[in-house]
Amino acid sequence: MKRQSKVIISCAVTGSIHTPTMSPHLPITPQQIADQAVGAAQAGASILHLHARVPETGEPLATPEGYQRFLPSIAERTDAIVNITTGGGLGMSLEDRFAAAKWAAPELASMNMGSINFNISGAARRFPEFKYDWEKPYLERTEDFILSNTFAQIEWGMKELGDLGTKFEFECYDVGHLYNLAHMADRGLVKAPFFVQSIFGILGGLQPEPEHLMHMKATADRLFGEDYLLSVLAAGRFQTSMVTMGAILGGNVRVGLEDSLYLSKGKLAESNGQQVAKIRHILEELSLEIATPDEARVMLDTKGRANVAF
Repeated sequence: MKRQSKVIISCAVTGSIHTPTMSPHLPITPQQIADQAVGAAQAGASILHLHARVPETGEPLATPEGYQRFLPSIAERTDAIVNITTGGGLGMSLEDRFAAAKWAAPELASMNMGSINFNISGAARRFPEFKYDWEKPYLERTEDFILSNTFAQIEWGMKELGDLGTKFEFECYDVGHLYNLAHMADRGLVKAPFFVQSIFGILGGLQPEPEHLMHMKATADRLFGEDYLLSVLAAGRFQTSMVTMGAILGGNVRVGLEDSLYLSKGKLAESNGQQVAKIRHILEELSLEIATPDEARVMLDTKGRANVAF
């Protein structure tokens, strides 16, 4: 793993997993997404991982027009690195998933490094009724759902966005995904430094056990040496403990309402900024310094904010 003197905090602002019924604080409208993204940056996030939503219902949205409603506002109000999803929403086509990133040409875009069973159907049983008709079926169908990113799809996406100078947050839900990344790197499709986001807690992927994180790091060390930066995210109640462990190991962290709706046990986070402020406090208590956006750009070797399309 690349040695680093500061920790990058990423914030995943809204995602496409949680639904409006689950929290009144989940940002849905363009104004809410922009305001919460800016608030997260002000609290210490140097990377903002962004999805779009249908303003009226909160459904995941992939169109460039949806992102046009909030990206210029974010760019005007903060210098944080913008990271656009290519995972989109569950069940979207490959072309739909990449449409916004291809339009925006961001410094960073997410890239799922393999196909997995992605089951969040249990959330449908936690609420007696939902605010919008789309929510319950959206969750329930994941019991029979594969989040697809085949080798051909990954290669296509790497070429499409790589030609724009975009680098990637490589989302790795399992150890095999690290080997998939190594395969693509060996073929010259992506170049170091690799920003490896280890993901824990999704049913179908690695679960949030410390031993799993240690194994992921050891495998990445073996495959990439000092050519990668580790980052950690964990779903739900495991967010704080797992990302803190990742930082102690010398890595970076991701928090945000995409990954967890809570600030602490039984207490909903009222904003993304609250979660960022919490992890920043923990890291600083551990004598770890927080990277600014420009410092993160150097660490990740991005093309710079002047070279995006929004």
